[in-house]
Amino acid sequence: MSANKKRPVRRGGKPQPDRPLRSLFIFTLKNPIRKLCIDIVEWKPFEYLILLTIFANCVALAVYTPYPNADSNSTNLSLEKIENVFLGIFTVECVMKIVAYGLFAHPGAYLRNGWNLLDFTIVVIGLISTVLSQIVKEGLDVKALRAFRVLRPLRLVSGVPSLQVVLNSILRAMVPLLHIALLVLFVIIIYAIIGLELFSGKLHSTCYHNVTGDMMPDPHPCGMNESGFMCYTIDVNMVCRDKWIGPNNGITNFDNFGLAMLTVFQCVTLEGWTDVLYYIEDALGNSWQWIYFISMVILGAFFVMNLILGVLSGEFSKEREKAKARGDFHKLREKQQIEEDLRGYLDWITQAEDIEPEGEDRARNQDGKSKVTSETESADRAEGEEGEIRQESWWRKKKKDFDRVNRRMRRACRKAVKSQAFYWLIILLVFFNTVVLATEHYGQPDWLDEFQDYTNFFFVGLFTMEMLLKMYSLGFQGYFVSLFNRFDCFVVIGSIGEIILTKTDVFPPLGVSVLRCVRLLRVFKVTKYWRSLSNLVASLLNSIQSIASLLLLLFLFIVIFALLGMQVFGGKFDFEDTSDKIRSNFDSFWQSLLTVFQILTGEDWNAVMYVGIEAYGGVSSYGVLACVYFIILFICGNCIL
Repeated sequence: MSANKKRPVRRGGKPQPDRPLRSLFIFTLKNPIRKLCIDIVEWKPFEYLILLTIFANCVALAVYTPYPNADSNSTNLSLEKIENVFLGIFTVECVMKIVAYGLFAHPGAYLRNGWNLLDFTIVVIGLISTVLSQIVKEGLDVKALRAFRVLRPLRLVSGVPSLQVVLNSILRAMVPLLHIALLVLFVIIIYAIIGLELFSGKLHSTCYHNVTGDMMPDPHPCGMNESGFMCYTIDVNMVCRDKWIGPNNGITNFDNFGLAMLTVFQCVTLEGWTDVLYYIEDALGNSWQWIYFISMVILGAFFVMNLILGVLSGEFSKEREKAKARGDFHKLREKQQIEEDLRGYLDWITQAEDIEPEGEDRARNQDGKSKVTSETESADRAEGEEGEIRQESWWRKKKKDFDRVNRRMRRACRKAVKSQAFYWLIILLVFFNTVVLATEHYGQPDWLDEFQDYTNFFFVGLFTMEMLLKMYSLGFQGYFVSLFNRFDCFVVIGSIGEIILTKTDVFPPLGVSVLRCVRLLRVFKVTKYWRSLSNLVASLLNSIQSIASLLLLLFLFIVIFALLGMQVFGGKFDFEDTSDKIRSNFDSFWQSLLTVFQILTGEDWNAVMYVGIEAYGGVSSYGVLACVYFIILFICGNCIL
């Protein structure tokens, strides 16, 4: 009875720590509706279904084709209907989680989670935009509200733990990054104010024809006085007049504080800052203006902006140390648990030995008898085996001889492929193959084509023999253990496939050119035999594996901004006064991806921003607000990720 009293009693229906007794002040833990919602939202296939729905929603957003002037097609109309289905699924998920966990008033509630808050905001905005589009058919543009749905792919981060570590490191770095951002903003404000005082209204003069009144082609600022660019150097009839809108349709100037900050930020990013410098020199002359720009670049770009990298590096190191400490702690707990289990097992063994000492003696006697019996049986078995050996057939002897010779040959081949002579032979073959590949050029004679084809057959044959020799000497399992051997096998099979496909004319000429690129992979064979280069390649591959999560997060970031660019600028970059279509646009998903990647690299990102501002009316209207998209994209892509 006392043992039963000490035994802990399991209490049924005890609430979990992260679940309140009531949700929405209505549903208790025993409520069948709430129990059903909890079972569904904590069901693993339901989580996979939501992630699959998010992925399908991203595909639908990517397939959407924006058209100018709010035009559409049948595909876009079908996608809008499918979007309502996605919205319904996410709304049902949101409602079930609110019923299961509660809304906000207690720990563990739905809105206490950041990812749930993001999803709730997107769902509410989607519902509002849908209701407004149904109530007000015309005169209301809900496209800006629907642009928030492109943030939904961020929920994919919650399903990948490695992405959560990277994103948490970035979020924890936000406080020190905010301090650096304030310092950068302070530098930009100071230089914007200085530029406003020195260069305000100086970039609106350019050269006009004195008779026809036509503006000079490819206009740039000119000097109204004797300093700066003189218009008469173009034509004696050219005069400088102060009625030009300014460079880049009036976007690049220091006329007000906002545009001055935008111009300074462009210079700090080191993209097009020399153009701004030359504009100022054309307007004011080549005197002291370089001091302003050189100091701004050194202080803003080389010093302050690089502080961001230091902060991020420190935060990543801290997060890595925390993750390592957590891993060590879990390993220590596992070790302690194993030691406790081992001590319990030893105690049990000790008790068993104390209780049954006589059983051991009986077992020992039985073991002695069994040993005698087994020795007798083994002797009889040995005599039988000797008889079988004497009766062994002729072909089994030949097989043994063949195996013996085969082992000797494999041993000799293994010694050969690991020798120094074989090493230098492969190096020379790779070198000669590279020389032959380098002889290819445009308009080469026919005899060179034949020579390259024959040498290709020769090298493919030699490298195939090398692969087969290694497979024979090391065995299939031993050969494919090495990553370099796998790469060699891939190159050889690709080269053989290239010969077969090109000689049978299966591929068009472009496909043949692509297949011939397989030959270039043979050059990388040298990395296997060059020790220092091999170590460098291995380090590079290991570094790629370590930053795989960061690369995946960067790709997700590019996809989100590409989808957002399609929602905001899709079909907007077609201007009536330009005959050539602007290549950097957001008219399709793939082109939008390319444009976003271009902006991340910093190449002509300001030119894309100028077009985006012009697409919404330029600096004379609210179009200047379009620069916010490009500034956030550049900062997040270059300074944070």
